[in-house]
Amino acid sequence: MTESTQKTNLLGMSPTKLEAYFEEIGEKKFRATQVLKWIHQHGASDFDEMTNISKALRTKLQQVAEIREPEVILEKVSKDGTKKWVIRTESGSSVEAVLIPDGDRKTLCVSSQVGCSLDCSFCSTGKQGFNSNLTAAEIIGQLRIAIRSYGEYNTTSQRVVSNVVMMGMGEPLMNFDNVVDAMTLMMEDNAYCLSKRRVTLSTAGVVPAIDKLKEVTDVSLAVSLHAPNDDLRDILVPINKRYPIKELVAACNRYLESLNDKRVITVEYTMIDGVNDKPGHAKELLKILRQMPSKLNIIPFNPFPNSGYKRPAEERILAFKEIIVHGGIVTTVRRTRGDEIDAACGQLVGQVADKTRRSQKYIPVVQQEPN
Repeated sequence: MTESTQKTNLLGMSPTKLEAYFEEIGEKKFRATQVLKWIHQHGASDFDEMTNISKALRTKLQQVAEIREPEVILEKVSKDGTKKWVIRTESGSSVEAVLIPDGDRKTLCVSSQVGCSLDCSFCSTGKQGFNSNLTAAEIIGQLRIAIRSYGEYNTTSQRVVSNVVMMGMGEPLMNFDNVVDAMTLMMEDNAYCLSKRRVTLSTAGVVPAIDKLKEVTDVSLAVSLHAPNDDLRDILVPINKRYPIKELVAACNRYLESLNDKRVITVEYTMIDGVNDKPGHAKELLKILRQMPSKLNIIPFNPFPNSGYKRPAEERILAFKEIIVHGGIVTTVRRTRGDEIDAACGQLVGQVADKTRRSQKYIPVVQQEPN
């Protein structure tokens, strides 16, 4: 066993877990807050940097603990400023993190799993199969990597990362505890101090976990819907067979009712040419959106090898949007960013390490219909 594996990595510990750890090693709980600030607000990677902690404690921590980020094995920067990292995890596999700048807003898209087990038919990550869950340290480590990429480490002034979305590789609710610990750190006053409105978890619809989530956090919620009826969603998003749209909408409403403010569900809809982009689909979708406080984010399909799907024409996208907007729902169309660095989720890491080779054998289950 190596020295590294014998030590406890403090990077991903939530405040309560860090307090428990300090008590376990015979130290006062308040030391946890000091260390928390050094790790997450100052970007410390060595206990010797922690100048307001006694030398004896720093020496002790050097012997039993560490602050270890996941390893960056590839970094790409797009001409539009989008940054993408391929990160090696403890399992030996790789995941991606993407930072998308838009004026003062800088949104980090964070991965939660290596691959994904849900196998959505249009998703590059799903075609790579499921490998493992990320640890909380590997999840929050993506935020540290993004902050440091801008130079001097600073989590507050000139907010390097203004928003975090758990929309990268994997289904966050299938890695529940580690994701919750990481999001807790993102919103912790002594860590990254992000607003609960600026941390968003996106799920394909794991209904029991949505109900569990409202008991432990109040982050914003996004739902990957992608189809306006159960028949089509059963094919595009197979978990719908277990938790159909009606149950998913009910769970979303329960989640919103648990919050003490007025928020809406962000509904994500990947638009695929000839599959789910017709006026009739828009009208069906509008009925669903009216069943809960919501806004719509249309995501034009970003092609990847062997997907068998295509991006709809721009006029089709705008016509679809117009139907929804006319129905009274706030709607945005996600702009394509970082095409030349394969910034869509799972694309770049699929080239680096698609261990299952599933993507090479993939045949789309929904054929495109004539316009």
